[in-house]
Amino acid sequence: MTLPGPLGTPSRLTAAALAAVAVLAVALLGAGFAQYGTGELGAPASGTTTLLRLLLLTGLAVPVGEITGRRFAGEGARPRALAVPAALLAAAASAGLLLLFVAVSGLSASVVYGLREGRLLLVTANACVLAALCASSRRPGLAALPLAVAIGAEALRAHPEGAPFLGTCLTLVHLTAACLWTGTLFYVLRVMRLRGGGREVLARYARMAAWVYTALAVTGTVSTLRKLPLDAVLSTAYGRVLLVKLALFGGASLLALAARSRMTSGGDAQGPARVEVSVLVAILVVSALLTVVPDPHGIAP
Repeated sequence: MTLPGPLGTPSRLTAAALAAVAVLAVALLGAGFAQYGTGELGAPASGTTTLLRLLLLTGLAVPVGEITGRRFAGEGARPRALAVPAALLAAAASAGLLLLFVAVSGLSASVVYGLREGRLLLVTANACVLAALCASSRRPGLAALPLAVAIGAEALRAHPEGAPFLGTCLTLVHLTAACLWTGTLFYVLRVMRLRGGGREVLARYARMAAWVYTALAVTGTVSTLRKLPLDAVLSTAYGRVLLVKLALFGGASLLALAARSRMTSGGDAQGPARVEVSVLVAILVVSALLTVVPDPHGIAP
């Protein structure tokens, strides 16, 4: 039986280690499983790419959520800032993706730096380094601007075929909303744990979360309808991974509703909110997988 205790107890450390192993396994092996039987050609180093994309998304979500969460925290104790190491993690992941691109393509670094993919990865890496510098200053909110540049570069990178305006805008809003939902909830829960309560902090977050949820649902739906033919839902890796993401999104939605219901009735909303943030991390893993599996039938927005 697992006994309750602080984060540092062996039981919770073991659970965290098992969760990390599970995330690592899905990131490294998920693309191969999703493509089983589809006849699609796998991308080289898809597992490593997925892992680096996951680290990049995580490194963006944490500082975005921290900047936003400070506005909801109000007066009182605040948890140790994680924006600087998270932004540096995102910068390192971008640099790793750039080096991986050089290794896989067989091109020289100077040639890769001149390609659109290479330039955007450089922009992302440099923007994340600048965000870390801003986050460590006396005005950490200034990190919002370079973080916006990094998210914009990622949105452009997701549409290599001339960067169609609508597709890029949809990705930009979707990625920003995902960072706000995951990162801010993570920060709010850290605040509540430190203070041993803080229902008002969660209530302030919940008002923003409703708008963020709407943005995610609308942009995700429109992007899916533009990109995935109905007859390719089960026969392509993209469709299969997307179904998993939709199931997780539905689960996160139910957990968010449960937390809001408990909060409205005066109960403890931290339980479902903690599970919700875990599901959101799983969504980040699946989102990273979607960036490496082949486009369904070669169709891209």
